[in-house]
Amino acid sequence: MASCGVAPPIAVARPPSARGSFVRFPLPRIRCLPRGRSGGPSQANPRLFLSFPLLRRRGCRLSPTSAVDSDSSDLPVHQDLKLLGFLFGCLQSSVFREWDAMTARFAGAANVPFLLLQLPQIILNYRNLVAGNKAALFAVPWLGMLTGLLGNLSLLSYFAKKRETEAVLVQTLGVLSTYAVISQLAVAESMPLPHFIVTSVVIGAGLVLNFLNYFGWLSEGVWRFWEDFITVGGLAVLPQVMWSTFVPFVPNSILPGLFSSIGAVVAVVMARTGKLSEKGAKFVGSISGWTATLLFMWMPVAQMWTSYLNPDNIQGLSAISMLLAMIGNGLMIPRALFIRDLMWFTGSSWAAFLHGWGNLVCMYCCDSISREFFFAATLGLFLWLGIALWRDTIAYGHGSPIKSLEELVSGK
Repeated sequence: MASCGVAPPIAVARPPSARGSFVRFPLPRIRCLPRGRSGGPSQANPRLFLSFPLLRRRGCRLSPTSAVDSDSSDLPVHQDLKLLGFLFGCLQSSVFREWDAMTARFAGAANVPFLLLQLPQIILNYRNLVAGNKAALFAVPWLGMLTGLLGNLSLLSYFAKKRETEAVLVQTLGVLSTYAVISQLAVAESMPLPHFIVTSVVIGAGLVLNFLNYFGWLSEGVWRFWEDFITVGGLAVLPQVMWSTFVPFVPNSILPGLFSSIGAVVAVVMARTGKLSEKGAKFVGSISGWTATLLFMWMPVAQMWTSYLNPDNIQGLSAISMLLAMIGNGLMIPRALFIRDLMWFTGSSWAAFLHGWGNLVCMYCCDSISREFFFAATLGLFLWLGIALWRDTIAYGHGSPIKSLEELVSGK
């Protein structure tokens, strides 16, 4: 342990290079003293000592720079700037590390609402299967579940590559829970058996490859092939799902998925053969993550479109499920903002606001939920987002949350 103190007032000197009456204040050196040593806070300048509470708690002591040293020409201004940066780092590092750990715990805690989100459906399907009521499982669209499953798998690959442990656990849970529902649909013969077999092979291979890569046991060539596979698959599925949402207002066709898959294959081949620029190849590498995010972003749009066409069906939505979706995605927003991951932040924010809160708005307008429930959920979401922005601003030492959002968008 160490105790802190501040030495007598800092000497002031005019460097030879100074112009006019400008006086440079040399910054203090910082050192730590063991507890019980003389020269503690009682012998220091109390006003200066109290102005650095974080230094006082961290065991740092300010030592003055002598007038002789400051007058020397071999102490350039940039050294003072380095010391100033170290001083601010000492003040902010504790807050930064604390918020870093808290955002990671928030992302890990998102497993709880996401698990509860699918668990009621799994239990209900099991009871219907045991009772021999297979027809009840046809109410669950297997194509929509498959879309969410592929989105989870693609995002698992994205976060496994970035070594984001909490997000990897969330996406793995999403893959396993959704696959459990799809397996029940296959048992009830709601999902065609060939489709289920292919899906099972892809999911099994994807889980194994992702975890081998996460622990560094997978060759780069195999991982690159997997990334190309999910890139082509994601680009083939996304336009087709978006097109199918508006059937019968648009003709039923497989052309959107066919054209986009051909374009994806061409882009991947050009990237691997060096036909694209470095920026273009980097863009192709990020497609799989963005297509997975867009798949999740499209799911609430499809749900709200269905509710718009058939307002009576909104009574079948579960307000608790929508609330759990809002909470689960909302818990991941601080982490995505903290590490400046625009894709993760976009997907989590969109899902929290549109899939969770947006559907609650529709349910409130249709008198499906009470006013107290809706306003409590609304207040909680906006208050949580405000706290995340405020704490991120403090952790990075910015003067406004706008700066954090600018860094998020620019990637700097």
